[in-house]
Amino acid sequence: MQAADVLDTIGALVAQLKAYAFQLPPIVNLASVPTGVKPKPEAIEDYEKIVGRIRAESTGTRYKILGDFFIESLEAFEGGKLLGSVQSMLSVLDHLERMQRDKEIEAGRITDKRIAEYRTTLRSILPGNKPELDSIGR
Repeated sequence: MQAADVLDTIGALVAQLKAYAFQLPPIVNLASVPTGVKPKPEAIEDYEKIVGRIRAESTGTRYKILGDFFIESLEAFEGGKLLGSVQSMLSVLDHLERMQRDKEIEAGRITDKRIAEYRTTLRSILPGNKPELDSIGR
């Protein structure tokens, strides 16, 4: 397993999170999504398959430690807790960067670029990153 394989998985999960965030009403406390705005069962199943695949492929590699973060993200996603899922994925990116910095994994400029892209996308999902909503509630 290579860093690129892990990043492909992260990309697939980020796409799932972005699609779910798009389905939510524009103004909602994302920490506690109301019942009924949970991801569709098909989306949960896809997310679970992706997480299951990366956990199986990472067994016995230095990437196996990321499995807990992926499980946290899945559990939050299943419960409709977008913030928890995003935070877990940001933790995966943080851990990958640490592994790269500590020379535990080999990664290049393309890896750095992909990590930055995923981080930007995940942060854009978080509340407070939508300037058009700044004046609401004042």
